[in-house]
Amino acid sequence: MTSEQRVVVIGGGLAGLRLAARLTGGAAVTVLGEEPHVPYNRVLLAEVLAGRYAPEVAALPAVGSALRRGVRAVRIDRADRTVHCDDGAALAYDTLVLATGSNPVLPPLRGLFEPEGRELPDGVHAFRTMDDCLALSAAVRPGVRAVVIGGGLLGVSAARALAARGAQVVLAQQAARLMERQLDAEASALLHAHLEALGVEIHTECRVRGLTTSPAAPRTTAQRRVTGVELADGYRLDADLVVLACGVRPRTGLAQAAGLEVRKGIVVDDRLRTSDPRIHAIGDCAEHAGQVYGLAGAALEQADVLAGVLAGADTAYTGTRALTRLTLTTAGGSGPFDLACFGETTPRPGDDVVRFADATRRTYRTVVLRDDRLVGGVLLGELSTVGAVARTWEGDEAPHDLFHLLTDDGGH
Repeated sequence: MTSEQRVVVIGGGLAGLRLAARLTGGAAVTVLGEEPHVPYNRVLLAEVLAGRYAPEVAALPAVGSALRRGVRAVRIDRADRTVHCDDGAALAYDTLVLATGSNPVLPPLRGLFEPEGRELPDGVHAFRTMDDCLALSAAVRPGVRAVVIGGGLLGVSAARALAARGAQVVLAQQAARLMERQLDAEASALLHAHLEALGVEIHTECRVRGLTTSPAAPRTTAQRRVTGVELADGYRLDADLVVLACGVRPRTGLAQAAGLEVRKGIVVDDRLRTSDPRIHAIGDCAEHAGQVYGLAGAALEQADVLAGVLAGADTAYTGTRALTRLTLTTAGGSGPFDLACFGETTPRPGDDVVRFADATRRTYRTVVLRDDRLVGGVLLGELSTVGAVARTWEGDEAPHDLFHLLTDDGGH
């Protein structure tokens, strides 16, 4: 690319800023960041909420004058190759990159919204943005009653962060176990026990039906305030705070309105091009080979590949082998409880499963092998081996000594 080439990136998150940093000096790059904050790493929001990090610790590296904060793209004119913004600006592009991320899923709960309204009651929070994190942080205090709806990675992270701040936390999970997409039953049970040790009350196979609220005071600007969560079995949980951790959905509205191909996400090819070859998509909003990753590792890898593509390199994106990792602080100061999962953790018929468990050291390791190759696994507890296991998996290698690989010495 030349310095005359105009690249506009919609989205100032991890993917958009990584791409801008890689393109510095090679093109005229403008990044539109909808949020007014300094760009930040969403992966660290739970640590900010727990009080372990200050918000500025989550900041992403600056990209200089390329970033325009607090500006939202509202329309793409593909014929004129122009992006129209909510501040009235119209930015011409030669290449447009959509890094619009994802939105939290708001479940269809009775009492969540008033008729024709879109305002959440006071005390009800999504957990996706820095604003969400700061609002929750301001509201939480020792003894406050908090209900987290959703027992996936986001819900587990929010529950342990609130517990670390002294809240009385209840986690309501509709599925039969926590993090059911990533963990097998035994690993999920260990995670369940560790959250309970932090003081989190957990309800699985628990469907939330609605919220109860106190009405706004008449002739005031006060909003309704949440008072409880109603379960489908008729049971009611008192609540001062409710956190909606029900998953995320790719932000595809701009792409759809512009006539680009959208399925679950914005469809891209191996060069991360959309159905318009001048427009690319990366990160949580992109769908490649039928998959939307929604993971930081995939966003960074896609940004790096696209930087190469735009620089004229003969490179292609073939998918990401992403490892999910979570650290929980255990009760009583006995050290962290680490969790890592990767690949296919549910075996197919004919697969081999190797499992190591040590109750004394509170470790659990299981891997799935197919045709003598690692295809997935779960590691909990002390994770000195995770680097070696991940390298074997990512390299699609046959493990030479599986016992050695899965014991503590295997990580050294």
